[in-house]
Amino acid sequence: MAYFKRHIDDRLREWKTSTQRKPLLIRGARQVGKSTAVRELGKTFKYFLEINLEKQPDFRKQFPENIDVKRTCENLSGTTGIPIIPGETLLFIDEIQTCKEAIMSLRYFKEDYPELHVIAAGSLLEFVLEELPSFGVGRIRSIYMYPFSFDEFLMAQGLDLTVSFKKKAHAEQPLPELAHKELVSQLRSFYLVGGLPAAVSEWIETRSYIEVSHIHNDIIDTYNDDFSKYKQRFSPILLRQVLRSVALQAGKKFVFSEVSNDIKSTVIREALHLLTLAGLIIPVIHSNANGLPLGAEEDRRYIKYLFFDTGVMQTLLGMSAGDILTSTEVELVNKGGMSEMFAGLELIKYQDCFIKPEIYYWQNTNKNSQAEVDYVLAHRGIVFPIEIKSSRQGSMQSLWIFMRQHNLHEAMRCSLEPFGEFVYYDSKDNDSQRHVEIIPLYAISNIHLSAGEFCRQPCV
Repeated sequence: MAYFKRHIDDRLREWKTSTQRKPLLIRGARQVGKSTAVRELGKTFKYFLEINLEKQPDFRKQFPENIDVKRTCENLSGTTGIPIIPGETLLFIDEIQTCKEAIMSLRYFKEDYPELHVIAAGSLLEFVLEELPSFGVGRIRSIYMYPFSFDEFLMAQGLDLTVSFKKKAHAEQPLPELAHKELVSQLRSFYLVGGLPAAVSEWIETRSYIEVSHIHNDIIDTYNDDFSKYKQRFSPILLRQVLRSVALQAGKKFVFSEVSNDIKSTVIREALHLLTLAGLIIPVIHSNANGLPLGAEEDRRYIKYLFFDTGVMQTLLGMSAGDILTSTEVELVNKGGMSEMFAGLELIKYQDCFIKPEIYYWQNTNKNSQAEVDYVLAHRGIVFPIEIKSSRQGSMQSLWIFMRQHNLHEAMRCSLEPFGEFVYYDSKDNDSQRHVEIIPLYAISNIHLSAGEFCRQPCV
């Protein structure tokens, strides 16, 4: 399978040349491309040594509790025949979650062998790290990886110039209509293909949504196999049931009773926690959002969940390509919370990849109120609301209520409209002027370009 450039490549190369380098731990769901990205970086070294502690369990013996990392490297080098030379060799420890001692050893690479480049990764890594809360504070650097962003999906098809052209667009300089329509068409495809590398590769090779769905089913089977690994802790059947319910409730506050009336909420809550650790779902937490940081006013009684990949979700729910390809633009935005989920995933993918992602929304918790803002961000040092809407005519009463209550004058709407903006004079607030920027859904990556502290560079 050909390697498609990822934004994380730039971060890995920066890590390689940093004088403050620490052992790097790549974290993310299974099959998002962690190992492949490290192997690509390995091509820039004279020597590359990869050990897989799941496929090569004998190597686990090289990571005793009282480890001498230099001795371990001598043993690894002698066993594999690959030199381990500081500055010339990249040591990659894959599937490190199978050996807690190997995880703990990473801190000693920083302390006793800091000149050596060391990267580790693993599937279901978060389950082990949860049991090792202080495994390497200050001595290990984590980096978070996700499926392809929409920009990466375009670049994988050789559309780098289209991405650059899109990033230059804004309200005063919108895209030509033909380019806008082409990007909407590409977005439809991305909803169906999703961002897992195997699915993207299959799409580029065959242009067949049916073949892509077969890849998705293979991936779903892999995750189902993973669930059996949790069996001592939890029922695999229940995990699958809760995962499907998350997909069905996309874009809505998660309601436990919609999973089953016969299962206790505490059991469902534990299943949600496990699925979050596996990277298959991402919580979007309600915040009162009266100021920064947003997490200071979070309320976990109100949570929505993002399914980690649009393509896998479509296949899991049995939705056909025709459902997406033949829908109107209004239907596409409103269909099953898909666009709200896509937008949330894109926002996460463009956060700082060295920080564990957090994402929030707002809803009016007063009885008989339906007001809700899809996402609130820390943007340019202020609270910044984002609404996902179908068209310019779509009602935005919730957004106005939120801005009025929080005394905000800037907001954003993401839709399938072209780039634009409009000004609203709030008659309920002494005609205060409120400015809303319109960003097409396919251009969410543009937000980070002027976002200062919101996002340094995309990292997916």
